[in-house]
Amino acid sequence: MNMASSMSAGSRAVIGISCIFLVLGLSHGKGTLKHIGEDDWSQLLNGEWMVEFYAPWCPACKALQPIWSEFATWSEDLEIKVGAVDITESPGLSGRFMITALPTIFHVKDGIFRQYKGSRDREQFISFVEEKKWQQLETVSSWKAPDSVQMSVLAQFFRLSMVLRNVHTSLTEEYGVPVWGSYLLFILATVIIGALLGLLFVCCIDVCCAQKSGELPPEITKKDDDAAKKQSGDGKDDDEEKEEAEEEEEEEESAPKEKSSPEARKRRTRKAD
Repeated sequence: MNMASSMSAGSRAVIGISCIFLVLGLSHGKGTLKHIGEDDWSQLLNGEWMVEFYAPWCPACKALQPIWSEFATWSEDLEIKVGAVDITESPGLSGRFMITALPTIFHVKDGIFRQYKGSRDREQFISFVEEKKWQQLETVSSWKAPDSVQMSVLAQFFRLSMVLRNVHTSLTEEYGVPVWGSYLLFILATVIIGALLGLLFVCCIDVCCAQKSGELPPEITKKDDDAAKKQSGDGKDDDEEKEEAEEEEEEEESAPKEKSSPEARKRRTRKAD
């Protein structure tokens, strides 16, 4: 009888402890992992986030995946949001955040980004957020901020590179084009597009220059008109002076001849009289 009662008491204790752990597990199991893409990445700028960048082919990412998913279940208790970005599906975000290694984890607080470089286990993630260890980390510089203009342009280049890569894969695998043929097509397309852009640029310059040359000259003011007339008058005076100087030289040359002739003597006597 005593043995039965002791066993029943022990079973009730085990059941009670199990219920307690079950309740605790349910209390922190409400948070879910949020998958972030290029269309909704701007939600990271609001609130507090922990975000992982990964790729399906990355071994380290595969090892971190169950730990990160378990950490996401604590997100509501920690009053944060936990996200994940697949860079193979969102190549633009890998350029926007300058991802150079995988997996990469960022802590985000009201649009301010910090890169997490601690241990990759659930306890370290929880203590990092609870104890606000992220305040000790250096923030991402302004010129590398994901929401800056230059990083937005870089993200578009990354997206373009992925599109070109998909086109190359489609040409070689689906249409049977050799690799060198695919490269040749890309070279021709680059030359043609460059030529068209250069032609468009030249046309724009011609249009702008034509508009400037077609403008009417400004009206000549009265002062400018008087100055022009004065300059033209000075030019005429200079010409007259030159002609007079030439006539004087001719008279001087003919003067000795006139002195030696009798007519010149008669003229001198008449002048004397």
